[in-house]
Amino acid sequence: MADTVYLNKELISGFELQRPDDGHKNTFGTALICAGSEYMSGAAVMAAGAALRTGAGLVRVFSEDKTLDAVRVNEPCALLSLRPSETADLLRKAKELCRNSSAVLIGSGIPEDHKDMEALTFRFIEYAAGLVLDAGALTGRPDVWARLAEGLKTRKVPAVITPHIGEFARLLRLSNSEVIEKADELAAEFAKDNNCVVVLKNAKTLIATPDRKLYVNDAPNSGLAKGGSGDVLAGLITGFLAQGMEPYKAACSAVYIHSKAGEAAANEAGTRAMLPSDLIVYLPGAYMDAGWGHEDE
Repeated sequence: MADTVYLNKELISGFELQRPDDGHKNTFGTALICAGSEYMSGAAVMAAGAALRTGAGLVRVFSEDKTLDAVRVNEPCALLSLRPSETADLLRKAKELCRNSSAVLIGSGIPEDHKDMEALTFRFIEYAAGLVLDAGALTGRPDVWARLAEGLKTRKVPAVITPHIGEFARLLRLSNSEVIEKADELAAEFAKDNNCVVVLKNAKTLIATPDRKLYVNDAPNSGLAKGGSGDVLAGLITGFLAQGMEPYKAACSAVYIHSKAGEAAANEAGTRAMLPSDLIVYLPGAYMDAGWGHEDE
């Protein structure tokens, strides 16, 4: 059985990233957000917005043109790079962007059946320093995932994967009920076997590490059970990774702070009316709830 720790303020406050007064934008890393598609542009907007609110020095969105238009309007602080339509050009551009990025998010708002999804995900597995795989990058095809998993096992810095119960069930070829019944054990084994940090999203979210440690955030909030909440979480993890945080610390910090922002949004708007985009507004207070922001006191 994995060692289990419940997330709390005392733990998360110790993970706080320091911000030297003489730092500049390159001091605080670059997050590359490869997210969004024509009919899911909001995923890139929310992931980028969350990454910007982590304090990352630069956040670049790598997407198709309509999504970039949405980001341009809603998150003007983000940099923009167009995803080429030709596969060879796309992979060359992805490798080039990796050289100038300290962490990469791939998959939010990109359909799993996108023609270049497998090749692009593998390119980031191979070249990204920090890496988050979300949504469309967590393919349900066993043959494709087997190839991607082999790449994960060779990474020096473990990737973070962020499946919800249904996505994790597809990866394991189990039913949702089977995953829920043995979630702790399955997440711990998967993280160990695939050299990755697993963020298994549910009412009780689990963070499993390759060394079989298990961190638990047990703070149910039905207001987070809406499309887009995961995009905000993925952006937070990526932003923390971009600034040099260890993968398990980035995952734990993001889950806890995301939860605190969710509590604040629910208190203000109610669980029915709150929106995933509201979470970004409440991040400053969530950092304080996590014991971060000492430099401002």
